[in-house]
Amino acid sequence: MNHIELFSGCGGLSLGLKHCGYELTLANELSPMAAESFAYNFLDENLEELANNGEKPVRTIWLNSNFDSLKKRLRENPFTYPAITSDNGFSDLPENLEDIQGKLVVGSIVELNNLLDLNPQLVDMLRTSFGHERGLDLVSGGPPCQSFSMAGLRERHSDKNTLPWEFAKFVAHTQPKIALLENVTGILRAFKDEDGSSFHAWYEVAKAFAGIGYVPLCLHINARYVGIAQNRPRFIMIAVRHDHYQMLAAQFAVGSPNEQLFSQPYDFYNLVQEHGSLLPFGHLDYFDVNDASDRALLAQSFLADLVNNDTVSVLEALDDLKQNNPSEASAFVQELNATFNLLPQRRGIQNHELRNNGEVVQRRFRLYQVLSDIDDRAVTKAIFAVLRGESTSLPDGVWAQCRQYHYLQTAGTLAFFDQEIDFIEYLQAHPTRKQTQKALIANSPAPAALSIPDDACHYDEHELRVLTVREMARIQSFPDNFVFRSKVTTGGQMRKFEVPQYTQVGNAVPPLLGLRLGECIARLL
Repeated sequence: MNHIELFSGCGGLSLGLKHCGYELTLANELSPMAAESFAYNFLDENLEELANNGEKPVRTIWLNSNFDSLKKRLRENPFTYPAITSDNGFSDLPENLEDIQGKLVVGSIVELNNLLDLNPQLVDMLRTSFGHERGLDLVSGGPPCQSFSMAGLRERHSDKNTLPWEFAKFVAHTQPKIALLENVTGILRAFKDEDGSSFHAWYEVAKAFAGIGYVPLCLHINARYVGIAQNRPRFIMIAVRHDHYQMLAAQFAVGSPNEQLFSQPYDFYNLVQEHGSLLPFGHLDYFDVNDASDRALLAQSFLADLVNNDTVSVLEALDDLKQNNPSEASAFVQELNATFNLLPQRRGIQNHELRNNGEVVQRRFRLYQVLSDIDDRAVTKAIFAVLRGESTSLPDGVWAQCRQYHYLQTAGTLAFFDQEIDFIEYLQAHPTRKQTQKALIANSPAPAALSIPDDACHYDEHELRVLTVREMARIQSFPDNFVFRSKVTTGGQMRKFEVPQYTQVGNAVPPLLGLRLGECIARLL
């Protein structure tokens, strides 16, 4: 089997697909920082080292760049890349386009589509996976999702919202048997137009794929059910090319789970052929893992691997990485590293450098740990009212729960408070406006919002700190021999275009999810 990876990021989805038998035909990524990690792990190219030596990579190429220097390219704002038709810039595209097989192409999907518009010969090469007897099996990827995310700005007309349609345009060019699109569940929440009418992005994307000849099966899943240590709901669309679908449908038993899954998507496909983009909302549903009947159907279908796995706690994922009294690596960690065994072996644990947290912040982290353990919204609301200076007292019952825990004192020791007034003064000495940061709960999966260091602190009272990149990666199911490259973090205006290590992890498709999706899709191939 083979695949083209769009929006590859650091390579979470590609890692999963690699380990269930998919060969990489081509990868595309906009960010040079994420591309640095992809190149290091999949192409055996150390871009930073090459840049320092004044050399150029062989398997990583730029569609076009403002710079000839690799060192400058690795920190370039990708939103300023010149168009491929521009006389300005420096392009690595070879004269013989067949030479891009198996390579990472750094650049915009928009410009990659423009390249295909201008080069029918390259389109033919990609459609056959460069002459592969199977043709092209799969085009996969997760378009950037900030404007769909419930944690984002929810901008209907953001440029990023066009990327799923650019994905569809690429699929129309290359005609794989199957297209796999991953996105945040915010895409399932309708936007409001200026006139107040609803715009259902997922439905419109499904129409776009049906319009180019694909039967779209839409899913609302959660990666925790494939065995990662995070509550990570996701939208998945598996779009099957019509002729390939007909071949599959002939093999479905009447009334079988697979036939039931594809019945409405196929009817929807036919409606789109008749009505085109004018087909109104309401002719396609998505299967939701949170619905008992839907989950039961999925569990009996070719998608069973998406729901039939045990959930994993953050303690199982992280406890051996603690600085103080670490445990032995859990069965989860051992199996994770054994599963993803095709990467180069590394020396020691990388990307596990601790960040500096001041004493006041550490004391605040201990407070967050207590609130996570109490797990009562009313208590959290009351505590933060004092922390924000909105109150100087606690409601009845809050002190009774909080006094059962010890807190980090200025002397650096953990101790209980005997008096409520002393506890309130302690809270007032640690003011904060934040209420989004939480402590992980040891015996539960991590929360969905976990992409930057400030999102969460450790669960252990002797580990009063934010998570390292490696710990975030463990939660996302990256094996320890996957190394993240480029800057660790960023800030200010550079957040708009830089993709440092923490963001690479947070944006990635969890490799275990990629593996399970790949196994499911293989059953259709």
